[in-house]
Amino acid sequence: MTELAIGTRVDMPFEQTVDATREALAEQGFGVLTEIDMQSTLKSKIDADIERYVILGACNPQLAKAAIDTDRQVGLLLPCNVVVRADGSSTIVEAMNPQVMVGLSDAAGLAEVADRATALLQSAIMALGEDSTTA
Repeated sequence: MTELAIGTRVDMPFEQTVDATREALAEQGFGVLTEIDMQSTLKSKIDADIERYVILGACNPQLAKAAIDTDRQVGLLLPCNVVVRADGSSTIVEAMNPQVMVGLSDAAGLAEVADRATALLQSAIMALGEDSTTA
């Protein structure tokens, strides 16, 4: 079974980790198209309290184009979601593993796109901390 996420735990404050994650993604050719503050959204919509939790919708335009050229439905999985969430005194950063796309579509060429995306996301995550894993 394909692991769902590529992630790391860092000993940085939450806001600093969000900024560092944006920078690490940019260095690998990803722009952040969306940002969802789950803590604020859940509090305002259903009065639920959760830890600080942000979803960044990251996109590498070349990889996105290559992916949808292989299978138009792959757009359902774009952009690549990257979660930054507080966990005690540390912060966890997790990116969706692009290999998940390959398990959902057998389109020719998609595995190569997923391999490139995985390598770039792993590089971004590894730049944040020593405790990087695919999980």
